[in-house]
Amino acid sequence: QVQLVESGGGLVQAGGSLELSCAASGGTFRSNAMGWFRQAPGKEREFVATINWSGSSTYYALSVKGRFTISRDNAKNTVYLQMNGLKVEDTANYHCAAARYSGIRSREHEYDYWGQGTQVTVSS
Repeated sequence: QVQLVESGGGLVQAGGSLELSCAASGGTFRSNAMGWFRQAPGKEREFVATINWSGSSTYYALSVKGRFTISRDNAKNTVYLQMNGLKVEDTANYHCAAARYSGIRSREHEYDYWGQGTQVTVSS
């Protein structure tokens, strides 16, 4: 059983930056692709970014590509999401997830474990 705990959320002005972290425990973190998803109030959860088991391959939603960067440190069992150029529309609860596969994945059903999320609020 994998446990995931996110941190790093907060309130930031538009154009600012935040780095989210997701610490994993209790499983084979190094074998799993990881992903970040987000859910805004009244909206469905959506894919943000994914990274393969080694960190050599990443994939982003078009809405964040060029602004967000996903990375991982397998020695620390942690995955990161660096968010730059934040926009008001990036406001959401951000969740990290561990996939059942080693390669990059963008669909919710391909992820078995989820964190509780960390809130990101971007003000204008």
